[in-house]
Amino acid sequence: MVRRVTTPQRSDERFRLAIEAAPTGMMLVDREGRIALVNTEVEKLFGYPRAELMGMSVDMLVPERFRASHPTTRTNFFESPAARPMGAGRDLFGLRKDGTEMPIEIGLNPLETPEGWFVLSSIVDITERQRAAEHMARSLREKETLLREIHHQVKNNLQVISSLLRLQSSRVEDPRWAALLEESQARVDAIALVHERLYLADDVARVDFSSYLEELARNLSSAFADARVVIVVHAGGAELPVDCAISCGLVVNELLTNALKHAFTDGRSGRVAVRASRQAEAVEIEVEDDGVGIEDNPTGDGMGLTLIKALARQLGGAFSLGRSSVCGTIGRLSFAVPS
Repeated sequence: MVRRVTTPQRSDERFRLAIEAAPTGMMLVDREGRIALVNTEVEKLFGYPRAELMGMSVDMLVPERFRASHPTTRTNFFESPAARPMGAGRDLFGLRKDGTEMPIEIGLNPLETPEGWFVLSSIVDITERQRAAEHMARSLREKETLLREIHHQVKNNLQVISSLLRLQSSRVEDPRWAALLEESQARVDAIALVHERLYLADDVARVDFSSYLEELARNLSSAFADARVVIVVHAGGAELPVDCAISCGLVVNELLTNALKHAFTDGRSGRVAVRASRQAEAVEIEVEDDGVGIEDNPTGDGMGLTLIKALARQLGGAFSLGRSSVCGTIGRLSFAVPS
């Protein structure tokens, strides 16, 4: 918005008082780039006494590497005068009398006077603001590094527990106890995998659940070493917060393990599909097999199903288990998570 000054600025005492009282540097420059008026804050910012600035080219306050383009920038402004920030999206620097530079923000406001067009510039030294921002960014990087190290240590500790469970199961003669230890080991591995993904991720607060599911499926497929059963993952880049990812990972681990153990016991070959999708705040996860079907699949009310139901309640969601459209079994978990 262009403002018209009805009294010439050299005689308008109120205008001068307003400029002088401004808490930021204020400078009035004509079309040719000559300095017509400055306030005390400009003197403090650039280290020049007022007498040295009056009538001089504003280019003296611009670092050498930017001076060549400055006249063109000034001309373009006066061709289409409007209040706006200078150099939006670019870093601006001012040159002090002692030759040092400072990062600045400049606001431009055109003034039409009886003596012609001028631009009134407000100038702010943002050195301290940049230092604060850099300190905050550095602090954030340090915290992220610490979190990654924590996830790495947690993963390592869980892998030690997994190894102990594996060693113990190999020494148990009763196959039922050995199976229970192996199931516990798989659960620990599923949690450890979340922490491993977070250690490797750019975002330590969210898990790329699609890549997590793919790796979980590979691990379980390798553990069961059954080439007859193919596991297919469709997740579409879903991301989940850490706590949700751990709970969902355990649910998928239980459903996949159950399918690999019980859905293809008659020697048939088959397929297990793992699907995860997120639309805004709604998350849905499915594990579907084309095996023998739920009536012949002994899920019962065992530890696995009890764990899944407890995790569903913890997520504030719903879980269902039933016949799938391909005559096998499908388990479906749905819940809401903040976007």
